[in-house]
Amino acid sequence: QVRLEESGGGLVQPGGSLRLSCTASGTIVSPYNMGWYRQTPGERRELVATIDNSNNTNYAPSVKGRFTISRDNIKNTVNLQMSALKPEDTAVYYCNILPPFRADWGQGTQVTVSS
Repeated sequence: QVRLEESGGGLVQPGGSLRLSCTASGTIVSPYNMGWYRQTPGERRELVATIDNSNNTNYAPSVKGRFTISRDNIKNTVNLQMSALKPEDTAVYYCNILPPFRADWGQGTQVTVSS
């Protein structure tokens, strides 16, 4: 069974940085296209960054230039480096394999941007 575990969230001031990690077990992530999503209460989950199995990346306009997605196939992780954080980046962040090979959602990691 594929399990995804997100970590690295926390409370940060506006303008600050955080690095999120997603560790996979039960599968290796290298063949898959992966994504980071975020969700706020009452809203749909939003895809913010993707990385394909050739390490090509794409970003939502709201985070482009501030977030960087990367993968470490040795550690079997997908990471999200976030900088210049804004209060509107506050959300629970999740990673997952992109469709059509979706895994069960993990618990996510809370990111709160506030002064």
